[in-house]
This record gives sequence, C-alpha cells and structure tokens, in this order.
Amino acid sequence: MQILIKEEYAEFIASVFLKPSLNMDQIKKKTDLNEETILKILNDLMNNGIIVGTQSRSKRITVYRLMSPFPGIFEYTLMKGETSEKEKRLVQLFDKLFKEMSEITQSNYENIVPQFKNFPPIDRIVPVEEEIKDIKGETVIPFEEVSKIIDNYDNIALVHCYCRHEKDLLGDPCKVTDERKNCFLFGKSAQFVIDHNFGRPASKEEVIKLLISAEDDGLVHKAFHIHSDTEKEEEALCNCCKCCCGIFQLYYKGIMPYHCYTSYISQIIDEKCIGCGTCVNICPMETIHLEDTIAVLNENKCIGCGLCVHHCPEEAIILKRTGLREVFVPPPKKV
Repeated sequence: MQILIKEEYAEFIASVFLKPSLNMDQIKKKTDLNEETILKILNDLMNNGIIVGTQSRSKRITVYRLMSPFPGIFEYTLMKGETSEKEKRLVQLFDKLFKEMSEITQSNYENIVPQFKNFPPIDRIVPVEEEIKDIKGETVIPFEEVSKIIDNYDNIALVHCYCRHEKDLLGDPCKVTDERKNCFLFGKSAQFVIDHNFGRPASKEEVIKLLISAEDDGLVHKAFHIHSDTEKEEEALCNCCKCCCGIFQLYYKGIMPYHCYTSYISQIIDEKCIGCGTCVNICPMETIHLEDTIAVLNENKCIGCGLCVHHCPEEAIILKRTGLREVFVPPPKKV
C-alpha cells in the first residue's frame, strides 16, 4: 500500500470510504475538501487501480468503489503491462504475500479450508464451444457459449493478462502460451479501463479470434460475474493456464480450494482411448491419469472446461451436460 498510495490519499480513503461504494454527494459529507480536489484525488486513485468509478444503472450517477486487494488491486496494478521498478517491486511483495498465505492455510488446514465453503465460487467455467455444439438433444444455454457472451456486449476492452505479467516480472514466464493480451472486460468495467488507460477497445471479431487461439493453446475460459452472482451479467472473461492464473495458483500453492461454477463434465470413452496422455498433460486441474494405458477421470475435480475433449487426437472424450453446479476441490495439503 505504501508503494501504491500516497500518504494523504491513504488518509482520504480511511476517513471517507467507511463503505466500499459511495457517490460524490456521500463523499462530500465525509470530508471538508471541495469537489475539484476530491475529483483530482479520485482520478489519481482510479488511474492506479485503487478505486473504480462507474455509472450506476438505476440512478445514472457515478459510484466510486474501493477495490479489495484480491481480486482487485492485484489485477489493476499489473493490467497495463508496465515494467518499471514499481511493478517489479510489487510482484515480489505479492509473491511473498502468497507464500505467507500458504503457510497460514497449511498450518491450520483442517480449520481454515472448510470455511471457504461459506463463500461463493469466484468464477464460472465456460467450455470450449466447439465441443458443446455436438451434444445431441441438448439445449445449450446462451451463457454457456462464449460467442453468445461476446454478442451481449458492445463495450469490450482488451487488457494485458495480469497473471502472466506477474510471472514474467518474476522471471518465470508462461509455459502454455506466448500471448499476453487476451483478457477481456465488458460493459461498465470495459469503459472504465478504456477511460483510464488500463486497456483498449476490442472488436467482437478480434475477441473471437483470440478465444479460438486460446483454446488451441490449451487455455481455460473463465467468466467473472458482477458480485460473483451468475444471475447477473458477466464483468470479465479470462483465458487461463494453471502455471500463471492467480486462482489456479492459489489452489496449487495450498492457499485456498479451487471453487467454481460449471455446467459440464468430461466423460472418457474407454474403447476409443489409446492412452496417449494428451488429456493428462492438458488438464489444468490434473484430474486425469492413466491406468493400464486408459485415461481415468476424477469427476470430483473436473471443472468441465472441455480442453481434454478439444485436444484428444482420438476423439475419446466428450462433454456431458450437468446443469449449473459447484466444484469445490480442497487445496493440496503440503507435507
């Protein structure tokens, strides 16, 4: 926080943002500063990803929202893809923080891990669309198709993948893809990042091309909904790998469970499987292994992303519709 926020701004936040979201009239009641000074402070904080300002749909007034450390400040800090000493120092501190979080969870595993069931899933998995179109007799819900999600929005912003950028700055680049600009924000969030130079506008055609490329690289489509509520609109869509994605990393580092929504599950056709191991290598949750040269799936860990289906050279795996469900996988317990 000392690197990200000036001391006077920290004092402003501490005295004003007792609630996470406020409009200008509410802010004025909590400070003696004039509106011009307040707007300058807010603009500086928005340019640094500490506060997000978007127009409320109901009253058409700007609401300023204080970001949480994660998700929030972590992503916005690295979303511009900058490589100054500031960013390099910050990723070192984030890395240290995650290591300390892992130690906390692991030292009190039995008490901490069950508590995560009280919180909603962070993201929703959107499967490889090509693999759900061939499911016979199924009515595919629009939000399960990534192309339909894209069709819903006129405002789309393309931003630098903050997770891969962190890994690049730590000297541990992505093992799955060379693409760095393939995360998308929609609607009000898209307009905010465009206005404050966190990203640029993207056409629907460009987005679809990047999504197809992501599937071929072996990346998982993850949708993030407003307030983590699948009844609300999507706010962002990321294309994730297990070696960089912050959420996958929180799981693999033993910090927290992998907890998501999904509507599909993979199903292996034994008689077609030749035991090539492609699915074992591509699965981001490491939920497939070989037994006697046949792929075996642990259904409790399958997030239904469809990558194993998409990449199987023998077409020995299909996606099975389950309806919206939660997947909750406890983090690995370190010895």
